[in-house]
Amino acid sequence: MKKIIFIILGLLVKVKILTPIRIAKLRFLYFCRRWPDFQHPRDINEKINWMKFYGDTSQWPLFADKYKVRTYVKECGFEDILVPLLGKWDTVDEVDWDSLPERFVMKCNNGSGDVLVCEDKSKLDIEKTKRHFRKHLAKKLGINAAEPHYDKIKPCVIAEEMLDISTQPCGSVSMVDYKIWVFGGKPQYVWCAWNRKQYHANVALYDLDWNFRPEYMVWTSHYVKPTVQLPKPVCFDRMMEIASKLAGKQPAVRIDLYVCGDKIYFGEMTMTSQAGFMDNFTDEFLNIMGDMTKLPTDK
Repeated sequence: MKKIIFIILGLLVKVKILTPIRIAKLRFLYFCRRWPDFQHPRDINEKINWMKFYGDTSQWPLFADKYKVRTYVKECGFEDILVPLLGKWDTVDEVDWDSLPERFVMKCNNGSGDVLVCEDKSKLDIEKTKRHFRKHLAKKLGINAAEPHYDKIKPCVIAEEMLDISTQPCGSVSMVDYKIWVFGGKPQYVWCAWNRKQYHANVALYDLDWNFRPEYMVWTSHYVKPTVQLPKPVCFDRMMEIASKLAGKQPAVRIDLYVCGDKIYFGEMTMTSQAGFMDNFTDEFLNIMGDMTKLPTDK
């Protein structure tokens, strides 16, 4: 039902019955269960949406492009944390499958939920994979998710080396995703996701002293409360240094990093976490993050 609703909303935008900002308000109502005030934003969701439509988003297409952001990371002096790139193609039909190793990760540069983790290329259904990526490359994320900056990204497919999950703590069956929330260049919280499977993942929120903060979390069938807690990464201070420099002076940004042993790898930069409709945190914490997000209009 949700998918049908969003398809209808996208069609209404295309025929100019709905504007992107109006579709953002309707999506906000659906996910956050209240009507937003983008003119006088209070919590982090409202402020993300304010920035989408009224702020300086000139760098957002670069940050959100999983291919081009690699250049930005390199320019910031962190080339060593980039996952080795195996290839980049404008269409999935251009992919040179023979050149890829037996294990790799493939994804769209502008996508979400499209990542292919290939453990054994000999068992990969290439035609099915092509259909998968054609579908995702054709998506109009700027319209459907009310994220206009995605319309300025030229879609492509990239493949990267697969990182070694055998090094992950708590026996995680996926890479632990350290999602660092940075406000005005200052890291404040780390939201972690691990044991990712098709429909759920363990998630936890930690402060900078690595205290688990369950009082700020909303648990769902998708975001599952863990039975054990992640240990603090040995390279935590370096991770915060990297996140701070990559974030610059952006009011709010999420920097995703991975760790293999003591080696840090870059994941992505996200300006609009969950498109600005986060429902996995309590209202109290959404307001706390909103207070940390200083907009140009704030005194």
